[in-house]
Amino acid sequence: MIVKPVTESLAEAARAASGKGLPPVHLWNPPFCGDIDMRIARDGTWFYLGTPIGRAPLVRLFSTILKREGDRHFLVTPVEKVGISVDDAPFVAVDVEQSVADGEPVLSFTTNVGDRVEAGPGHEIRVTRDPRTGEPAPYLHVRAGLQALIDRKSFYRMAEIGDTVRHEGRDWFGFRSKGLFFPAIPAEELT
Repeated sequence: MIVKPVTESLAEAARAASGKGLPPVHLWNPPFCGDIDMRIARDGTWFYLGTPIGRAPLVRLFSTILKREGDRHFLVTPVEKVGISVDDAPFVAVDVEQSVADGEPVLSFTTNVGDRVEAGPGHEIRVTRDPRTGEPAPYLHVRAGLQALIDRKSFYRMAEIGDTVRHEGRDWFGFRSKGLFFPAIPAEELT
């Protein structure tokens, strides 16, 4: 009996499930089939068996069947669920553009796998700080608990258009998008 490699069977199932838009992974609860040697590095590179997956369409396909449950990440199809490791966030926001809609600024992000996400309700921006170095790490909620690390160049562009706002009794430097303010750093730390 010939057994197809796991990535090939997952890719086939993802292709079959995808039509227009993303597959309904939130509705799928197949049995857990174990962990596979697949890892998403902090820079957004996907690895299988220690080797980078060089085919962007395949990475995009896998990204559409990615699901997060608690602190774990899985690739799921209607019939199987396999665990993978993620170093930080599964996606990287590699571009940001600002526009205006209904008089409100809108920050639109593009991820390394081609998702387009507008920051706002349901797609929040959060900034954590390394407790040792103080270095900020900005994230964008993409979908269903899946985050994108915002890359450095995009974060620098955001810093150019950011604003200081009184928020929850304190002055914060942060970002506005779709009627929400996302605090990044206390204003007094900017000096």
